This record gives sequence, structure tokens and C-alpha cells, in this order.
Amino acid sequence: MTDFTERRRVMVDTQVRPSDVTKFPIIDAMLSVPREAFVPEARKAAAYAGENIELGGGRTILEPRTLAKLLDAVDVGPGEMALDIGPAYGYSTALLARLAEAVVAVEEDADMAREAETALSDHGFDNALVVTGPLTEGAPQHGPYDVIVLQGAVEALPMALEAQLAEGGRIGALFAEGRLGVARLGLKVDGRVSWRDLFNAGAPVLPGFARDPVFEF
Repeated sequence: MTDFTERRRVMVDTQVRPSDVTKFPIIDAMLSVPREAFVPEARKAAAYAGENIELGGGRTILEPRTLAKLLDAVDVGPGEMALDIGPAYGYSTALLARLAEAVVAVEEDADMAREAETALSDHGFDNALVVTGPLTEGAPQHGPYDVIVLQGAVEALPMALEAQLAEGGRIGALFAEGRLGVARLGLKVDGRVSWRDLFNAGAPVLPGFARDPVFEF
């Protein structure tokens, strides 16, 4: 029988802590949330590997290191509202639910959304809401949000998502630039989001987040 509790401890000790993620709430969440419960049945054995779990169709479950560093950067507080874009089976949503007052997850794949909702409910995350709809549209009816995190890469961020970020809010996203890609933290001040680079990381570009092609004559 697989000892997933031990695998979680090893994941944190070998992938998360060495990446300079030391905030207790994040460490505690990653030790507590059963990552294996939020991956497809056929991928449970790979749940704690130090790599993205590719799901096809431009979808992925971010590797623990990348997700932990994004959560560290956006610095979710216990009284805050979070928006999780493209969580697939809900692992990132479960982590955010441990960190924030409430989290809204937007998932456009109906099967993934249904499984995420079930897993979140089964593990007692009653402050998490799963909304089925286009990732690029977010969930404005429940906003604005203090924190937005995207579970995949983007080439361009839709204005609709920027609009749902509260003043002083933070957004964490991976930008597909070059071979590696770069994680960035966005801060909304005076109605505009300004970005700074964080670290290199890669993931597939989320559906709808590719830059419109530029036609040259």
C-alpha cells in the first residue's frame, strides 16, 4: 500500500522547501492536502513527482515547486478572496482554500469540474466553489478578488481577468516566452496591473490564452 503521507513529506522536503518557500501556511497546506486525491486515477502513482502532470489539450497540473512558489509570491491572506483559473481536478483550489477565506475555481472542462467539485467536497473544502465556464472569462459575479492564480501558461492575459482583480490585488501567472517561460507577479495599483519577473517555469498555454496572431503584409 502506498504511503501518500510520507510522499507528501518528501515532496515538501525535497521540492518545496529547497525552493525558498518557507511560509508556514503554504508548507502546512502542502503537507495536509492529499495531492493524490486530485489527479486522475491512472496518474496517482505520479502525483508527487517533481514535474507537471500533463492532461492533454493544453492542460496540466503544475509541479509542486512551481505552484508553491506562485502561492508564495501572491501571499494569500486568511481574510482574502481568491480566484483559481484552470485548476483541472482541484488540487490548487484545495491549497488556496486552506490559505484564503474563500476560493472560486473556474474550470471549462465539465468532467474535470465535476470531479474537482466532488473531491473538494469529499475532503471538507466547503469554502471552495467550482464554476464551469470559459477560463478566459473568470467569474466576475463572485469578484472582485484579492488574488488570482492561473494553473498553466499564458501568452496574453485577458482584460476580463484583470478587471476582476481588486485594487491592491495580486495575480500569479506563467508567461510562455522562449524555451523556459517565466513566472510573474502582477500587482494592481490605480486600476492597472504592473508585472515583475519571479522565476523560470514552463507549462502548456491554457486554452484561450494564446496571443492573437499578427498578420504582416
